[in-house]
Amino acid sequence: MTGALHDRIAQQLGREARDEVRQFAAALARDAGALAALFYGSNLRTGELEGVLDFYLLMPGPQRERIWPRVSYHERELGGKTLRAKVAIMSLEQFARACRGESRDTTIWARFVQPSALVWQADESQSDAVTRAIAAAAQTAARLAVALGPPAASADEYWRCLFRATYQAEFRVEKAGREDSILSANAVHFEGLLPLALQAAGIGFTERAGVYVPTMTPTERKAVQRWWAKRRRLGKPLNLLRLAKATTTFEGAARYAAWKVERHTGVAIEVTPFREKHPLLAAPGAFVEVLRARNATRS
Repeated sequence: MTGALHDRIAQQLGREARDEVRQFAAALARDAGALAALFYGSNLRTGELEGVLDFYLLMPGPQRERIWPRVSYHERELGGKTLRAKVAIMSLEQFARACRGESRDTTIWARFVQPSALVWQADESQSDAVTRAIAAAAQTAARLAVALGPPAASADEYWRCLFRATYQAEFRVEKAGREDSILSANAVHFEGLLPLALQAAGIGFTERAGVYVPTMTPTERKAVQRWWAKRRRLGKPLNLLRLAKATTTFEGAARYAAWKVERHTGVAIEVTPFREKHPLLAAPGAFVEVLRARNATRS
């Protein structure tokens, strides 16, 4: 059944994406020297180009940065339309380790048990490596889901347990029931995924009328729960470290912030060289500029 999971993930990674998305991903990946580009998020599901497209670029060689991924913002004109993208960069090697649950990370495997698409690769040899990593993410997520969940439950309820736990471990502002919206919006993706992932992970179960009873022993369950407890404790500190790093390494942060401000307020903010280089120092001045512009429209 490991092969069945691999085949399913390969099919999902090969899902259709708009030509504009693939062209944007290819340009970003080639500029960065990446091995592969993954596309994920709501735009993958809707097929829309509005807002910000989300990409992961997977790089060759070992992971050089201890706090990963590195994030950047990009804009590109394609077909007479401005496309925007938020790009996370890390090594394929580290990505695979995180998907297998071998790092202290609480985000990668939980993010990539959800839908994604392999929209660019340097050559055909990358496809299998990325597929194996995503399949490992499904196994890691399923193992934790049943260890945290009740002795018997539907697949959806186990996935809900997983997402609730990961949200609580991070600094995330999620509306109540966010896990339900993930499952309903991606029902086809999650249909039948849990049993394939459990079998690939070597976890037995019985199923009757859609209710699964995993056959984890108390010792096995406690081992997975201890694994999770270590990562849960580090979840918020790691989030803080990544946020702190992003304040100085988020490439294109000023342009990203200016776009967000204009989108939400209608006020266009000029991205000067100073603001591009020092987005935090420039933030108060930009805030005053927005207030003045909004007051001027009211008078």
